[in-house]
Amino acid sequence: MQAFQDFYPDNVAHCYGCGRLNGAGHQIKTVWEGDETVTRYQPRPEHTAIPGFVYGGLLASLIDCHSTGTAAAAMYRAENRAMDTQPPFRFVTGSLHVDYLKPTPMGVVLEIRGKVKEIKGRKVIVEAVVYANGTATARGEVLAVQMPDSFTA
Repeated sequence: MQAFQDFYPDNVAHCYGCGRLNGAGHQIKTVWEGDETVTRYQPRPEHTAIPGFVYGGLLASLIDCHSTGTAAAAMYRAENRAMDTQPPFRFVTGSLHVDYLKPTPMGVVLEIRGKVKEIKGRKVIVEAVVYANGTATARGEVLAVQMPDSFTA
């Protein structure tokens, strides 16, 4: 199954968190699993906060990009459109709130699970949870806003 991010047009595929064209970035990949979206990500050594634990900024970045990808996929789904149809849906972050629940260990694949809370016009609210070894370590909510045309002009 192709990830949501694989459908982003080249002119908006450079994001540090989710851009497939950003070789230095995270290049996360998000897919549907039923009504939830899932990203799996292996933190690298440079994502260390203190030895043995993941830097919180990485967790916020993963929640952020997972959620904007979820917003795009949700809009396609709501309009019963394939993700490769035009015009493309692409979202940016209007707000990001993260709660850190417990330290996130290094050395394990993280799983980010998202749910669409609300779609209203050009805005989508997504809730996401980061899991390490099945334990929730961070939770976030993102208000994703459909990208203005001026961003790609």
